[in-house]
Amino acid sequence: MPKFSWKVPAVPLLVFLVSLLVIAQEPAEPAPPPLTRVSVFAGYSFYSTNLSSVGRASTYGWEGSGEVKLYRWISVVGDIDTHYGSQGFPICQTFPSSGFVCSTFTADIIERNFLAGPRLSITKGSLRPFLEVLAGGAHVNAGVFAGTDNSFAAAAGGGIDFKVTRRFAWRLQGDYLRTQFSGARQDNGRFSTGLVFHF
Repeated sequence: MPKFSWKVPAVPLLVFLVSLLVIAQEPAEPAPPPLTRVSVFAGYSFYSTNLSSVGRASTYGWEGSGEVKLYRWISVVGDIDTHYGSQGFPICQTFPSSGFVCSTFTADIIERNFLAGPRLSITKGSLRPFLEVLAGGAHVNAGVFAGTDNSFAAAAGGGIDFKVTRRFAWRLQGDYLRTQFSGARQDNGRFSTGLVFHF
């Protein structure tokens, strides 16, 4: 009867034990950073609008937004902005001597947009690009001559966050924003930049 040898089963056992020792001594992979669930943005904003047929108006103001992450790449955003500027409006009158005459007057305007919707984003190193689709309402005040009005508002756009520290980032953002004041369609452009704070 052949004798049993410990050499044969000892070889794979030795290899297994050495492998365990090597794995145990390898540095563990760092844990992924905790998911930032809430972010707040505040910054300067430029807004190009066409509230009348006279032409486009360049207005300036601020934008603020709050973001809550639902998943690593999808969030819900609430967005508000206010812009100040002036816009030319046509005024037409009929005179007995000269007939129908139109002229232009300029009014100070204040427009506010209140929006909410989903945002998609990815994070690659210190960069975080994102896309968003928002909807809500808008309000404009053009003084005593042009009056005030409310409108449905919708926006689509995106931007990019540049990480500065763990808590702070700098944002560049642009949106197409549509309103419908006085029964006419406005195609607006909004461009904002400012600081993002991560909670």
